[in-house]
Amino acid sequence: MMSDDGEQLLVVYDDHSDQRSMSLDETSSTEESPDETKVSLETTDDAIPYIGQRFATHDHAYEFYSEFAKRCGFSIRRHRTEGKDGVGKGLTRRYFVCHRAGNTPVKTLSENKPQRNRKSSRCGCQAYMRISKTTELGAPEWRVTGFSNHHNHELLEPNQVRFLPAYRTISDADKNRILMFAKTGISVQQMMRLLELEKCVEPGYLPFTEKDVRNLLQSFRKVDLEDESIDLLRMCRNIKDKDHNFQFEYKLDSNNRLENIAWSYASSVQSYEVFGDAVVFDTTHRLNAFDMPLGIWVGMNNYGMPCFFGCALLREENVKSYSWALKAFLGFMNGKVPQTILTDQTLCVREAIAMEMPSAKHAYCIWLIVAKFPSWFNAVLGERYNEWKSEFYRLYNMESIEDFEMGWRDMVNSFGLHTNRHITTLFAARNLWALPYLRSHFFAGMTTTAHSKAINAFIQRFLSAQTRLAHFIEQVAVAVDFKDQAGEQQTMQQNLQNICLKTGAPMESHAASVLTPFAFSKLQEQLVLAAHYASFQLEDGFLVRHHTKLEGGRKVYWVPREGIISCSCHHFEFSGILCRHTLRVLSTGNCFQIPERYMPLRWRRINTSAKLLQNTLSDHTERVQLLQGMVSNLVTESAKSKDRLDIAMEHVSVLLSRIRDHPVPSSRYARNDCFT
Repeated sequence: MMSDDGEQLLVVYDDHSDQRSMSLDETSSTEESPDETKVSLETTDDAIPYIGQRFATHDHAYEFYSEFAKRCGFSIRRHRTEGKDGVGKGLTRRYFVCHRAGNTPVKTLSENKPQRNRKSSRCGCQAYMRISKTTELGAPEWRVTGFSNHHNHELLEPNQVRFLPAYRTISDADKNRILMFAKTGISVQQMMRLLELEKCVEPGYLPFTEKDVRNLLQSFRKVDLEDESIDLLRMCRNIKDKDHNFQFEYKLDSNNRLENIAWSYASSVQSYEVFGDAVVFDTTHRLNAFDMPLGIWVGMNNYGMPCFFGCALLREENVKSYSWALKAFLGFMNGKVPQTILTDQTLCVREAIAMEMPSAKHAYCIWLIVAKFPSWFNAVLGERYNEWKSEFYRLYNMESIEDFEMGWRDMVNSFGLHTNRHITTLFAARNLWALPYLRSHFFAGMTTTAHSKAINAFIQRFLSAQTRLAHFIEQVAVAVDFKDQAGEQQTMQQNLQNICLKTGAPMESHAASVLTPFAFSKLQEQLVLAAHYASFQLEDGFLVRHHTKLEGGRKVYWVPREGIISCSCHHFEFSGILCRHTLRVLSTGNCFQIPERYMPLRWRRINTSAKLLQNTLSDHTERVQLLQGMVSNLVTESAKSKDRLDIAMEHVSVLLSRIRDHPVPSSRYARNDCFT
């Protein structure tokens, strides 16, 4: 209870005519603490329990005490009884106690049985209400014979107490709505938002939580998971019989039950051939109806749209499971390892990638990190949260590692975050998420917020809160097919749009005829900015800086004879698009076309739809896949030193000359037949 001046009111009294003592459990004491005050209330508010208060049944007494507890900021539970229904006098006494009464018994640890390290809320609280059965007036009734409202813990505020399990309830009407929503395949989060709108309540103020809804959905499912697994494998085999290009892999445990399964479609494998250089491995979702972790491989195509590569359902979230999933994925993709792979901050995933894809550059998805900022820093920073977030983004986008680390120290000092564990963890892992450490690696633009939203929207199309496991693969196939069709429409729309040239430079019109509208727009931005930069020739290259600056700038190396150009900003390595600095040097050097090698195949106007690629010969496709893998490894190994690069350039030039001199036996193997 709370008094008028805001202090907690202790109400402790007992009926001394009832000499029997209460024992909450074997470890608790019935003795009252010296500072407790016994109060006799002759007249009292009916909302507060008092000695002698009468109830028709013990259930009515429980409901009354429960309502009182909710107003005070705690919940109650039935503790013990005296007597037994149907035996002798039946029930004669009942005890209702605070939900934090008693102490958690010490469990005996077993080496063979894993233990869940869950913190108990019980703290030996002595608050209680005791009722006894009486027949003084003829009819049996229950009378309050003991009551204490002394708590040894803080009571909750009204906006907090509603989250206690005792007060979280889902009405029958809400259960029916949730079941209906589940059949439509929307997520639990979307269900909560719809119910809040229907009931006109603020977000988070429903009388139940997302966890309660997930538990309810789990109880709706009557099918046996083992039977579901059998149906799932049968469906995969049936799909494989009809489509030999469908890929799936599975693992059974020692009891012959399905442990893991992964799959990919023909169109996904074909897309990966061209766009598998940068991959997102999203492990943040679960198949709710079966409580199974879900791993999804996604990339970005040449039109800037998400493309699906593969999917895995796992029983456990550990290194062994993720390692199995990565091996299965590489098997689908003919062993081709991506140049870069983006994940969340799960340590198990990080270890699995280090084991199975050691040559890939592993990085964290920045949008998954930023999504945690409100819970990490809102309360800590208060009104300065938005100011800090702006400073974080400024540091994140820096080019120089030295400037980043110096700026980070200043930020920590300015906002007083020296002891914040999240800041410490972020800085320790900075080489996995901060752009100054990642710019020399290719990410296909997948570090942007816009792309993260597109990926999440795509994934939500086949995430269902309530679905048959055997039908999940079909749901994914429908979503992927829908995305492929939508992508084709967007591709056509992009290609039909009139491209507006802004600079009039020959390089711009050349790029517009080769690159997709999405990629061209990125290059065009750099071309427009290049006009604002000045270039100065040095002994070993060029210095390029903004015309308003007197110091600084970027170092550009250009070898016209070899057609090689690079910049210290690493923009091309990071995005596959030449930067303003290199474009300025090319323009100064009277270069009217962008060198062939700096318009990568993955950004060109090529058609990678499954229908057209299926017309090519399978052995030809396999040879192309093998060659692409070899070229990828060649580039990776050659770039490690200048000597290696010189050797590679010498031998590749000779090899390219020999290939060009060799006659082509059939036009159907020509590049235009494969990619037009």
